[in-house]
Amino acid sequence: MKNKLSFYYLFWIFLIGSVAGWVIEFFYTLIFSHVLINHSALVIGPLNVIYGFGACLLSALLYRFQDKELWKIFVVSFITGTVLEYICSWGMELVLGFTAWDYSNDFLNINGRVCLVYSLMWGFLGIIWIRYIYPWLIKVIDLGNYEKGKKLSIILLIFLTFDTFLTFGAIIRAKEKERGIAPSNMYEKILDQTFNQDYLKNMFSNSWS
Repeated sequence: MKNKLSFYYLFWIFLIGSVAGWVIEFFYTLIFSHVLINHSALVIGPLNVIYGFGACLLSALLYRFQDKELWKIFVVSFITGTVLEYICSWGMELVLGFTAWDYSNDFLNINGRVCLVYSLMWGFLGIIWIRYIYPWLIKVIDLGNYEKGKKLSIILLIFLTFDTFLTFGAIIRAKEKERGIAPSNMYEKILDQTFNQDYLKNMFSNSWS
């Protein structure tokens, strides 16, 4: 019997969660704000990785709570989601110099990084996730050929690693360009023409600079 919390399953849960998160936020801002925003955290592909990490974390922490009382699942999810969101916001600001969200104007927020409304949403999401979505996802993943799935996951992991380094490179180059530094090689010229300030500001809702 395959371990449902193995790297194989967690990787596919991360990938599916990242894509689903991008779709949810894309249509949310399109419907309610009437704007087209690329909510990806990486420059290539519709991947909102905070949802991917959140899906993995909820799966790992709630796996043994599937049959527990709903209030226990809610509390664990509430705390997990809040801590994850705070760490992601703090990490982005520390490493990149900006954060992609700001809850400073929301009720009961902590340093603008987390707030009560979204923490409550994490709590309810955890219940829905572990009771309904997670079991369904496992069945979907199991529909594929395991050996082929492992090979594909390795290829996609390599691509995600490349995408991550490219994203960091694009952010660094965009900030250099803002300071008036000219491109010094073909790689930087390509970044200026593709994953430039406008592209990144659309990704990070204008909060990156």
